[in-house]
Amino acid sequence: MGTPGQAWGPAEQAQWRARQVRQRSYASDVLAVVEGLRTRFDVSRYGEVAYGDDRYPVHAIRPRQWVAGLPTVLVTGGVHGYETSGVLGALRFVDVHGERYAGRVNWVVAPCVSPWGWERIQRWNHDAIDPNRSFRPGTTVQESAALMALVAPLRGQFAAHIDLHETTDTDESEYRPALAARDGKAFQPGTIPDGFYLVDDTENLQPAFQQAVLQAVAAVTHIAPADDRQQIIGSPVLAPGIIAYPLQALGLCASVTGARYTTTTEVYPDSARTTPEECTAAQVAAVCAVMEFVLR
Repeated sequence: MGTPGQAWGPAEQAQWRARQVRQRSYASDVLAVVEGLRTRFDVSRYGEVAYGDDRYPVHAIRPRQWVAGLPTVLVTGGVHGYETSGVLGALRFVDVHGERYAGRVNWVVAPCVSPWGWERIQRWNHDAIDPNRSFRPGTTVQESAALMALVAPLRGQFAAHIDLHETTDTDESEYRPALAARDGKAFQPGTIPDGFYLVDDTENLQPAFQQAVLQAVAAVTHIAPADDRQQIIGSPVLAPGIIAYPLQALGLCASVTGARYTTTTEVYPDSARTTPEECTAAQVAAVCAVMEFVLR
């Protein structure tokens, strides 16, 4: 799409948008589940993502018992709308484990940050922008700005933040070529790792925390090995299954709280060695491991 070597303009963005077809329902898949949790938890609307006639309320879920002085943990899913197990894992954590940690941890779950992307199984938002490169002061990206506004009153209270993601085959076959075309750059092929891995913060490495999360997940699904260059998706492997990015510099979601302990999960749902259920269970195991770590 577009002219090789030239970044997209409004015409190319509109052409790309016209190809995005609604494939699933945010109202049925997410909002209905959130409403079902309202009888046991505090559910609040923290914003709305609106594109034309498409309007999506976004919600946060918390325990009804909020205790001053307890560690606070943020759980985010669906920053990339096509990464299914992150949304399902966040919702399942609340349903199955939320009450167990209530009164022990002040947890906040934003289960689907990018509802337009969820419905279209798309990484980008309506404007062909990646929300997970847009968590910066003054951002105009609706999905990112709404979450940052939710977090702002609690900054300084967070002990940890876990952001639930997937790495899929379409990252290589669809998203990365589209990213290169959008930005007028040449596409550089890469490889997709087979298995689960974590992304730490290069400016705030917390190896013991990452290992605790990875150990819990390893009981559920397999961990991604390094490639022949000792890398995962082009980044050096710091320890088996762990790489690091400069979170704040890249505008990544995991930077929004300023917490000491942050991690981004990456599940590989296209592996022949896993199932959709196993991917969701791995996300839940990772969230529970974060809760247990801050309690220690």
